[in-house]
Amino acid sequence: MDRKHIMRAAIGLSVVVAVMVVMPIAAFAQDAEKGTVLTTYGAGWLGGAIGAGLAIIGGAAGIGRIGGSAVESMARQPAAAGQISTAMIITAAMIEGATLFAVVVGMLAVLKAAA
Repeated sequence: MDRKHIMRAAIGLSVVVAVMVVMPIAAFAQDAEKGTVLTTYGAGWLGGAIGAGLAIIGGAAGIGRIGGSAVESMARQPAAAGQISTAMIITAAMIEGATLFAVVVGMLAVLKAAA
């Protein structure tokens, strides 16, 4: 990665962190117990939502990287395109399964916090 991509990623991450720090205070201020900013239920919902979102982002990044590498490999060796695409599909399915499992765990955390 060059400096431009690193700077974009750093700025994007800092904006996301700033929004995550400021928004829960306003969102949970209505239902907050006395003297607290984030209730137990709010922490469970927030943790489950952030966990599910990070799982989706990680899965998407992994599948995108696999796809890009597979296309590059097929361009370099067209004779091996069948084997490369088969391996790519199997690996993408495994990543998708792990991502789905992580999202289900995040949703269980949210639903357990609601109960």
